[in-house]
Amino acid sequence: MSATPNHETSGPGRTIRVLLADDQHLVRTGFRVILEVEDDIEVVGEAADGERAVAMTRATRPDVVLMDVEMPGMDGLEATRQITADGPGGSAVLILTTFDRDDYLFAALRAGASGFLLKNGTPEELIEAIQVLARGDGLLAPEITRRVISTFARPGDPAGTAHRGPAADAALAGLTPREREVLVLLAAGSSNAEIAAAIHLGEATVKTHVSRVLAKLGLRDRVQAVVFAYENGVVRPGG
Repeated sequence: MSATPNHETSGPGRTIRVLLADDQHLVRTGFRVILEVEDDIEVVGEAADGERAVAMTRATRPDVVLMDVEMPGMDGLEATRQITADGPGGSAVLILTTFDRDDYLFAALRAGASGFLLKNGTPEELIEAIQVLARGDGLLAPEITRRVISTFARPGDPAGTAHRGPAADAALAGLTPREREVLVLLAAGSSNAEIAAAIHLGEATVKTHVSRVLAKLGLRDRVQAVVFAYENGVVRPGG
């Protein structure tokens, strides 16, 4: 197991280390050009397939991996599963793809990706996404968030009807009533400020509760908390 990156990279003087994984050389070059003009971002390597992406992640320990989905050999989804297998605290994976497909979206989230963006986004959106993930938060583009909720809301859709297993039951049983309340609010997409207002606590206290919820459930970030809550019946769409 490699040492874990430090996600507290958003402060002055800290550099966000990024690995690029895409089978198209011109695409990787374009990303590098966009990112290397930023004072707080350093591209530490490039990979043209999933196997190389996993190996380079373990070798260079980037804060964020920009991951394509369709690559030769091992694809980006399997690479993401392997990169995130060590649990919270490792490199965060941001999926970037030209394929606007729900199956890729949910497979990426279940594989442990912390964010998902389409390649038709702007450079500013890409940079912001990297900065968000480097802080240890998760990110979904607004249109993708709407699709997550709508998919869970469709009766009979496998993405929204997973039955909770013993491991999830045990993890949820370890939450305090307040922590479970925070999980429900996280699943609604609430910010720390909104959670604080809803349950009449300070934002610092809410941040502590959020951290404990993620740790107890073995989740990487808020994005994973949303998926966990819906898949395990903690909340239901419209509930």
